Amino acid sequence: MIPRGIASPSLLSWAFTHKFEDHLPYYRQEKQFERIGVEVSRQDMSNWQQHVYQKLSPLFELLKQTVKSGPVVQMDETSVQVMSGIKNNKDIKKDEAAKLDIHKGWMWLARGGPPKKKVVWYEYHESRAGKHAKEFLEGYSGYLQTDGFDGYDYAVKDNPNIIHVGCFAHSRRKFFEASKASKVSKSAEEGIKYIRKLYETEDAMRAKNLPEEDFLKQRKEATLPILEQFKAWLIKRKEEVPPSTLMGTAVHYSLNQWEKMTAYLGSCHLTPDNNACENAIRPFVIGRKNWLLCGSPKGAESSCGIYSLIETAKQNGYVPAHSLKALFEKAPYASSLEDWEKLLPWNIFSK
Repeated sequence: MIPRGIASPSLLSWAFTHKFEDHLPYYRQEKQFERIGVEVSRQDMSNWQQHVYQKLSPLFELLKQTVKSGPVVQMDETSVQVMSGIKNNKDIKKDEAAKLDIHKGWMWLARGGPPKKKVVWYEYHESRAGKHAKEFLEGYSGYLQTDGFDGYDYAVKDNPNIIHVGCFAHSRRKFFEASKASKVSKSAEEGIKYIRKLYETEDAMRAKNLPEEDFLKQRKEATLPILEQFKAWLIKRKEEVPPSTLMGTAVHYSLNQWEKMTAYLGSCHLTPDNNACENAIRPFVIGRKNWLLCGSPKGAESSCGIYSLIETAKQNGYVPAHSLKALFEKAPYASSLEDWEKLLPWNIFSK
C-alpha cells in the first residue's frame, strides 16, 4: 500500500483497527510502540491513513454507489471538532490561535445497500445543512429512514422517488424523558406502552418467517389497531398538556412525525426505527471521547473512509482486522473496475 515504507498490511490493519474500532488515538499507540522499542510516530500513522484513503478512492466510490442500490437508506449525523491549521496572525497568541482554529463539523452517515450487502458510509461536511443529504441522495429511489431533523425533509422535498420514513425510537425517547418528571410519569409511561406494543407486534410477525406479501398483510392487520389507539390517545393528550413541557414535546413530536413514523408498514425491509443506523454511528461517537478532534478537514475525510471500511465489514459479519489486512494485501494490484469490485467486503474472501 505504501511503497518503500515499513507499513505492512498487518501493521496498517493494526493501527487503524486500534484507532477506529478500539478508539485508541495515534499518540497512545505511539507510546505503545515505544515500550517495545519500535519507532512509529503519530505523524507516521496519520500519513499512512491519508495515503491509504487516497489509494482506495475507487473502492470508496463503489461503496457509495452500493449504499444507494438497495431498497432502504437510513441516515444520521453527529458533530465533530476539526482543526483547520493555525491562523497566521501576529496579534494572536499561539494558544489563542489554536482555540480559534477549531470549528464544528459534521459526520454524516448512511446505511443501505442490498439485504446481503450492507454498507455503512461515513461522509464529512463542515455544516449540518440539508443540502449535503440532498446531494448524497441524488439519483436514489426508495425509502429514506431518519429521525425528525428537518434537514432530511429538505433533502427529499419535491422528490417523488423517495419515501421518507420516521423513527418510533425517537418518539419513545421523548416519552421516556417526560417520564422522569414525576407529575406526568404515568401518562408518559402510557405512551411508552403503546410503542412497546408496536415492537412486540413487529417481533412476533418477523418470527413467523412469512413470505413478503403475507408478512406485509399480516403485520398491517396486527399493527393498525394499535396505531389507531395510540393516535387517538395522542390527540387527546395534545389538548390537555402544554406544548412547552416535556410531555407536550413528546406528544407534538409524535403527531408531527406520524405519517413518516407509520410509513414503515409499506416495506418488509423497514422496521419501526432507525436504530441500525444509530448503532453504526455509535463507534464514532465513542471514539470521539478519546481523540476529541480531527487534526484537519482532510483527516476527517480519511477517517470517514476507514470508519466506512470497518463498519461495513462488521455489517457483513467479518472481523475488521482480517478484512483490512486482506484488502491492503490485494489493493496495490487493482488496476481495473473489475479488480476493485473483487475487493468489496462480500467478495474479498470469496474463492
